[in-house]
Amino acid sequence: MAQWVWGAAALAGLSTVTVAAIARADSPLQVVYPPDGHQTTAAQIFFIGTGAAGQPVLINGEPIAGRSPAGHFAPSLPLELGENRFTLTQGDHTLSLTVTRVAPGPQLPPTLGFAEGSLAPAVDVAHAPGDWVCLGAIAPANATVTASLAGQTYALLPQISQTLPPNSAVLIDQTSPTAAGPTTYESCFMAATPGSLGQPTYSLTQAGSTVTAQAPGAISIVNPSAVEVVEVTVPAGVARTGPSTSYSRLTPLPQGSRARVTARAGDWLRLDYGGWIRAAETQAVAGASGVRSQIRGVTSRQVPGWTEIHFPLQVPVPVSVRQDTDRFILTLHNTVPQTDTIFVTDDGLIERFDWSPVLPDQVEYRINLKTPQQWGYKLRYEGTTLVLSLRQPPAVQRDRPLSGTTILIDPGHGGDELGALGPDGTPEKTPNLDVSLLLQTALEARGARVIMTRTDDSFLGVNDRATQINQDEPTLALSIHYNALPDAGDAENTAGIGAFWFHPQAHSLAQFLHDYLVAELDRPSYGVFWNNLGLTRPHVAPSVLLELGFMINPDEFEWIVDPQEQVRLAETLAEGVELWVRQAVGE
Repeated sequence: MAQWVWGAAALAGLSTVTVAAIARADSPLQVVYPPDGHQTTAAQIFFIGTGAAGQPVLINGEPIAGRSPAGHFAPSLPLELGENRFTLTQGDHTLSLTVTRVAPGPQLPPTLGFAEGSLAPAVDVAHAPGDWVCLGAIAPANATVTASLAGQTYALLPQISQTLPPNSAVLIDQTSPTAAGPTTYESCFMAATPGSLGQPTYSLTQAGSTVTAQAPGAISIVNPSAVEVVEVTVPAGVARTGPSTSYSRLTPLPQGSRARVTARAGDWLRLDYGGWIRAAETQAVAGASGVRSQIRGVTSRQVPGWTEIHFPLQVPVPVSVRQDTDRFILTLHNTVPQTDTIFVTDDGLIERFDWSPVLPDQVEYRINLKTPQQWGYKLRYEGTTLVLSLRQPPAVQRDRPLSGTTILIDPGHGGDELGALGPDGTPEKTPNLDVSLLLQTALEARGARVIMTRTDDSFLGVNDRATQINQDEPTLALSIHYNALPDAGDAENTAGIGAFWFHPQAHSLAQFLHDYLVAELDRPSYGVFWNNLGLTRPHVAPSVLLELGFMINPDEFEWIVDPQEQVRLAETLAEGVELWVRQAVGE
């Protein structure tokens, strides 16, 4: 599933690039990765491929060790900056390819100048009075850098910092900061007067030569009396910690949520509670002067399968959710509580309901649960009343615990989205579907109702799969995948079962299934990871993404495509699901 080797982070929900094997039609020698002309920032690269068993394969004259019984290989070789040429031979067959290693991050031009794309701001930005406004550029070391803005000149100072690797570095245990590249220069100031400041002009002087350049974006300071209120227009507005998709997600904002806009960065809006959202997911509310609400009595009721808690508000405010093992914590922003009476139905789910103000304008509601396993939640606005739905545990039979459950199985990839490629070119989408269909049969034999996101080689986008989970509201959801690594990984020596979860309600399921498969199948453990993935993100049910082995590991690949082992894997996984459900409901 983790199709890092094709340069597309499928763990984040991106499409996979199709790569053809590099080989002559009459040759058993082939390389499926890297493609000729591949570029990477990694200091090494692995070669995924196969050749005739029993006959040596050489790469740049050195024999490849550690090939599988079928002749598959995955050695890693170091890369120098620039072009690296590799030749693989087996008997009379020869393959040649070039891999180019490029330096990470913005690079300085060959002549005196700023790094391309480094002048801040890159887009038009609007700050609130009292915000820090930062000017920045990447330039050669030991240079003099200034910025002119609205008649003022600011001296930018070199910043000493380390470069952080991408989040994917966790998957190969390479998370240590590294030495910074070109020097970053920065200066920050606090602007108090509303108005347009224009685009900064940067000046770089070194060894008697000077160059200037203008930042792409303009800076303005918003008028605090010109209040702009927006309303979320999509079912779940994606809120983030900063103004781009590279920032972490916050609790999605239910449709209808309102907030004041306090800053802008390109097409992103900062809302008054601190989260950022795309402007396209909102619309302006004409005539609104602000968003502030009181809240009084809170009530609850039961509907089939759910406990609903109603929070009556004067306007729909932004919300945040935090889940502990046996607590659900809801924060209402821009809200002053007057909550002196609460009614909680005796539903077998809620032990106690507490709340406390978070001055000056937040309120935190804490729902203490009777069991440590949560089964999902939903948030929506009905007019100005926030409705929180907490899912009841499934009603199961002691002797057949999956009877009465609905399990959604998502075979990863499909159609033109191949997923990771095995050494012989087998696409990950194929074993994903094979094992998923076997798992469907095994779960149905145990009494479960099974929903499949696909049953053939068809394409379905990640968002469509997540939408199906939210619409079908299964008891639990399993996304079935096989793994790959980023270029800097060790494909030859990395193998095993992995599991990914995001919401706390899914942690126990991910950990249990990982441990059970490792023990019962005697497989290596890759680990259990918290990861904000498209298919772990649905919170209507415990949703887990399983990586059942590494397509790019020569020996594990042979286990992956073995039909008998696929049957054994599916049966064992179904057993694990049954045991977890029994444990989770306290049977």
